[in-house]
Amino acid sequence: MNRDALCRQLGHVFKQPQLLQRALTHRSHSAAHNERLEFLGDSVVNCVVAKYLHDSYPDLPEGDLSRLRSNLVNQQTLYELAQQLHLGELLLLGEGERKSAGSSRPSILADALEALVGALFLDGGFEVAEQAVLGLYIPFIRQADVLTLGKDAKTLLQEYLQARRIPLPAYSVVEIQGEAHAQSFQVECAIPALKIISRGEGSSRRNAEQQAAQAAYQQLKVR
Repeated sequence: MNRDALCRQLGHVFKQPQLLQRALTHRSHSAAHNERLEFLGDSVVNCVVAKYLHDSYPDLPEGDLSRLRSNLVNQQTLYELAQQLHLGELLLLGEGERKSAGSSRPSILADALEALVGALFLDGGFEVAEQAVLGLYIPFIRQADVLTLGKDAKTLLQEYLQARRIPLPAYSVVEIQGEAHAQSFQVECAIPALKIISRGEGSSRRNAEQQAAQAAYQQLKVR
């Protein structure tokens, strides 16, 4: 995978290549990193998905639309979409992150995808960013089960297992990184009866558990 192939997947050739460069640069690599673009891209992704849901589900009330969007725009989905684009192969990382497999870390990949959307918005405008986001997101949106609206991943997983009389999962913290004010938690979700082990990462234990539960639930859905 190279940058030209990425641009073809996104359907856009950058007029300002430096924006693409910055979007793919992690803070561990240099001071010209992608965090500001990530901030911008996060808002663009949420706006695009919100508009699509608004137009596609005309009978859903505001609360349900908000919950559906939050179930779609999260670290796990962004991570999976970033993997589809092979972003990990293109990221510029510092030596420490490279050695610790930062190119496959969900939080880094999810942030890079948001930064990439921010770069698309600045380089080509909202319509360019919108088309790229929808091109990635529509398959996920079409698979979304509106009946699960308002239920978080841990609840969905619990209900699935209880309905089949399978013991509930066990959650455990496997790693904590970063300083006290900016920690990142990695949590493991284990369902021994089904031989499923998944991991999630987040800025809190609760968030990491939700990500791990969602990953486990996705494994169950494809069985």
